[in-house]
Amino acid sequence: MNELIALALTPGDDFVSELVRAWDNGDAVLPLDPASPAPVRERILLTMAPSKVIEPGAVHVRHGIPTEPGDAIVVTTSGTTGHPKGAVLTHDAIAASAVATSNRLGVDPDSDHWLACLPVHHVGGLSVITRALATNTALTVLPRFDVDAVNQAASNGATLVSMVTTMLARMDTAGFRKILLGGSAIPVDRPSNTVASYGMTESGSGVIYDHLALDGVQVRVVNGEIQLRAPMLLRSYRDGTDPFNADGWFATGDGGSWDGERLEVFGRRGDMIITGGENVWPTAVEKVLAADPAVAEVAVVGRPDAEWGQVVTAIIVPSGCGLATLDQLRDAVKAVLPAAWAPRALEVTDALPRTSIGKIVRSKL
Repeated sequence: MNELIALALTPGDDFVSELVRAWDNGDAVLPLDPASPAPVRERILLTMAPSKVIEPGAVHVRHGIPTEPGDAIVVTTSGTTGHPKGAVLTHDAIAASAVATSNRLGVDPDSDHWLACLPVHHVGGLSVITRALATNTALTVLPRFDVDAVNQAASNGATLVSMVTTMLARMDTAGFRKILLGGSAIPVDRPSNTVASYGMTESGSGVIYDHLALDGVQVRVVNGEIQLRAPMLLRSYRDGTDPFNADGWFATGDGGSWDGERLEVFGRRGDMIITGGENVWPTAVEKVLAADPAVAEVAVVGRPDAEWGQVVTAIIVPSGCGLATLDQLRDAVKAVLPAAWAPRALEVTDALPRTSIGKIVRSKL
């Protein structure tokens, strides 16, 4: 009987060894955040139902639910519901993702070397490991992101890495051949060796690189929502829910536009602001505002308003190069976007709430 094995281990050699051991036994792996509070972990364990939990120096047996033959990993995601779901990814899906990524990046297993420095309980970090294992490419796994450790890994031969934008600004990027970027708004003035990726837990990794679909990935937009059909998508959710329509399309919950070649991603449909009857996509406004030298970080939200329904509000972290005025920010937006998208309110804060992979937590703004 195939089991689900939960790994509550710090990223590193032990994590990789236990992952490979589980795969060799025909089991699937559920990566857990070893630093998560006990109530959070127990909630995930009850929902995902693994048969074992492996911690440093201990193995806990539980009454779990078997997995299907061929299942490789289960990765938790809250999606648009806020409740933990488990995306079940098979070995075939992992292989398809690894091959498509390697082909697009021109990966040579004999000379390239992946560095994993993102949390492995998220697909962005875990996929670096599974990609390296699937293609027999050299791999280094760091327990956490550390600027000195990342730079040292590059000096030791690492050529490929996945990061989020907040990491990018803190390090010298020249040591890597290619850097995959995801998790938050991608800066316009990013280094030439970076690749902007779009994907989600259900796709096992990025499936769109610099607006272009990877080989084997089909894209369409229906009623403003991005839909995908690809061999690297999840088999199902852990509770057995099938997320595909009758034709095998997966609705992402993201808004965007597709011209048959290039995909523009607007953001989560639930994040869209409706002000005075106009639809405003926060990520597009954030991209414009982030280009202001006085803005270190920015988030755009809709605040309730009796007259407008919602008021477009810019929440900024100052960079130290003066303080941007509301009029200044409005003019910058109106120069490239509809006037209704320009913020009508400005809030200043010391930091924006983010997940461990750099995504803005809009519910806390």
